[in-house]
Amino acid sequence: MKKLLPYMKKYMGYAVLSPILMILEVVADIIIPYLMSLIVDVGIKNQDIDYIVKIGLLMVASAILAMVFGIVSAHFGARAGFGFASEIREAAFTKIQTFSFANLDQFTTSSLITRLTNDCNTIGQVTMMSLRMAIRAPFMMLFALVMSTTINASLARVFAITIPLTVFFIVVGIKKATPLFKEMQTRVDRVNAIIQENLIGIRVVKSFNRQDFEENKFKERNDALRDTALKAISLIILIMPLLNIIIYSTIIAVLWFGGQQVSAGTMGDGELISFITYITQIMISLMMMSMFFLQFMRGTASVSRISEILNTESEIKEAQNPVRELKDGSVRFDNVSFCYPGSQEKTLKNINFEIKSGETLGIIGSTGSSKSTLVQLIPRLYDVTEGSVAVGGVDVREYDIEALRDQVAFVLQKNTLFSGTLRENMRWGNENATDEQIIEALKHAQAWEFVSQYDDGLDHWVEQGGENFSGGQKQRLTIARALIKSPKIIVLDDSTSAVDMATDAKIQQTFKEDLGDITTIIIAQRISSVQHADRIIVMNEGEIESIGDHNTLLKISPIYREIYESQQKGVVGQ
Repeated sequence: MKKLLPYMKKYMGYAVLSPILMILEVVADIIIPYLMSLIVDVGIKNQDIDYIVKIGLLMVASAILAMVFGIVSAHFGARAGFGFASEIREAAFTKIQTFSFANLDQFTTSSLITRLTNDCNTIGQVTMMSLRMAIRAPFMMLFALVMSTTINASLARVFAITIPLTVFFIVVGIKKATPLFKEMQTRVDRVNAIIQENLIGIRVVKSFNRQDFEENKFKERNDALRDTALKAISLIILIMPLLNIIIYSTIIAVLWFGGQQVSAGTMGDGELISFITYITQIMISLMMMSMFFLQFMRGTASVSRISEILNTESEIKEAQNPVRELKDGSVRFDNVSFCYPGSQEKTLKNINFEIKSGETLGIIGSTGSSKSTLVQLIPRLYDVTEGSVAVGGVDVREYDIEALRDQVAFVLQKNTLFSGTLRENMRWGNENATDEQIIEALKHAQAWEFVSQYDDGLDHWVEQGGENFSGGQKQRLTIARALIKSPKIIVLDDSTSAVDMATDAKIQQTFKEDLGDITTIIIAQRISSVQHADRIIVMNEGEIESIGDHNTLLKISPIYREIYESQQKGVVGQ
């Protein structure tokens, strides 16, 4: 919590005023039973109507003050609690944006969603309860104990038994419930994971008619969450009747012994009534404290999960005085090896090659040959395990990360578009891009041919994930978005796989003729996508098998020749 407390700074005024007002509410509530005893023992006993009215008005005033203090305290507590949670959520989201791919591999997407939503909400609720219930309960109990002892010290001895007994049941309940609350958060992660997976892949589910299978899978995780929640709630359900038994037993004991004192004339009727009211307030305070601590334990689990995000440092560290300008788009891999975090197995081994600025390099190889991993080292999405990667003659670890990634445009295998207009999506590459620049980039990516057909043009709406576009259209749009950055290096990671061969050829021609000053790295499965590159790297099991142009590789690389011949047979067969 010490790490999280600075996020309360913006709401500190509310956080201070809420408990103060809560204490004032408690004082007003505590006065009411005492005033009630005066009405019975003095006003009614002496038949003094004026006194009854005067004390009655004080009771009404106390009740109104308690209500006002309670309402304002609740408002301030909610502002502080959920404002605090919103600041933490924003900080956690901002922190996630700094994560390297290695950091993101540590967390599942569903877990991050749960932490930013469910866990932050829990922290907000616990904070609000801490400012109100955690203040009200102990102060109410303390003041009620003082008042009951003042009224009748001998009768107040009953609390020496009831309070320790109540605390015992509360502690046992908390101890049993805490691990269940932690397990609940994990099970919420699992439910969110399957919801996310199913909604993203809903078209695949329907096309394979696997709704029943997915429903059963969801039911299994949902039932596990329900059962865990029921176990935790069952403990609370069990505690409440036990606490009620203690309360009613205490009241019976007070009525028995207090009744005897009333009969003996050592205690007034009103004092007995107010004493019983104070008993109720004390016991209710203990129940409130038990509810608070149970929720607090759940909040502790949430704080731990949020702190895990905030305490995670990016694997990618910037140099103290980073280089902020790339001289050119040349790239050099010098004896590079790479292992994914947590793995001892080398995914890339002894990679050595160089690309001149403006050159086009093709990369081809079988699935799992680490082609994508290779290029992800260029913009420092991962850092090398051994060796070095240099861009513009400077080790990428010496660059300012933002400056490096601004000049290295990356079109990933998974083409992601965001809900909004086409113009808004294109401006991810350059937020100040003009319509003319956007259209030029769309033309280079062979996307203007279908975008120009829309009546609303660049204002055409993009659904979440670009679901209203075909795979090939999304690929061309993401290429255009990358070109708008005007980068020195562009990496196309299997980015034309859904594009027909004729359009693919036009894209390659445009890159060669109109974008010759940009260093282009093309990862592809089709020979036709890379055969016109200046050089082609053939990858095999994380190593470079051969480097050369198309004709050279046909002679020296068995892997390249095999891929070429198999694809040529496919073309001839068609």
